[in-house]
This record gives sequence, structure tokens and C-alpha cells, in this order.
Amino acid sequence: MQPLRPPVLIVPGLGNSGPEHWQTRWQQQNPDFIRVEQADWDRPDHADWLNRLDAAIRACPTPPLVVAHSLACALVAHWIARHGGNLHGALLVAPADIDSDSHTPPETRGFRPMPLVRFACPTIVVASRNDPYVDFSRAQHFAHCWGARFVDAGACGHINSSSNLGDWPFGAALLAELNTVE
Repeated sequence: MQPLRPPVLIVPGLGNSGPEHWQTRWQQQNPDFIRVEQADWDRPDHADWLNRLDAAIRACPTPPLVVAHSLACALVAHWIARHGGNLHGALLVAPADIDSDSHTPPETRGFRPMPLVRFACPTIVVASRNDPYVDFSRAQHFAHCWGARFVDAGACGHINSSSNLGDWPFGAALLAELNTVE
């Protein structure tokens, strides 16, 4: 009998992940992946987004693996800070530096400050060397504080649909790695 794999929650950031975004493609290829829906993708409300993430996690039959992008990385860190975590793992891609006025838009200010708490689950942070929403060294700092493995994605912007990654096989391999962790 094949062991049950953890549920996978897709957690987009500001503006949601459009049809060409790797998160959306992964969800289309894996109908059992669950997208955490938000009431307003363009005007994020910290408390509401956090409550929706918490409800999605609690609805899972076993601890899920979360796949967060951009602002959603901060959201997951806030959830960990509040709940201590009951996650199978976390793949945090292109964490937006919500503490920086020069890197993130005003809509993200309600998520400040970035929680720098250690995650209790296996965690991978993936960052690009030329992401306009976070300095590479700052992304490394987040990974260190979160106790995460840091992965250098090279120079591919914000690791979104504008990066032309398609199905992003490199990221899928990292997800598969987390998915097999016991």
C-alpha cells in the first residue's frame, strides 16, 4: 500500500497567481492541490488572510505541505508565529520583504514586521538574485531565521509568470523532495 502523501496547499501572494504562474499550472496538473482563496487579492487584510490560511490548514486531514509565493511567505511565517506550526513542510518561493518600503507596495504594510521564527517543519526558501521585491541577502536572512534550506534560483526575477518558467520543473523537484520527507 502506497503511503498517503500530505495535502498540498497553494498559497498565492498579492494579486493571486494568474493562469501562466507556476502555482496555477501545478494546481491544474494536480487537481488534489488546494488553493487557499482570499476575499481580496489586491487589498490584503492581514487578519482575514491569516484566518483563511488557518481554516485551510485545519481542514486538512493530515498536516499539509504549503507552497507559498511572495507575500504569502510572510503570511505562512505569521501563521507559524501564532500557531507554532503543524505542517508537513513549507516551500517558500520569492519571499517579499514586507519590511522594506523600497521593495514592496503599500498594500503589504499590514503584514509587518516579518516574523523571524524558526519553523518546526522541513522548509525550503527559494530566491532569485534579481528579485525586485527582496534583496538576495535579505532572503538568505529569512531562510536562516526560519531554519530553512536556502536555494539560489539564479537570476529569474520574482519567480512568477513574468519569469517565463512555465511549469517550473526545478521548483516541482523541490516540492517532491519535501513531499517525501517523513
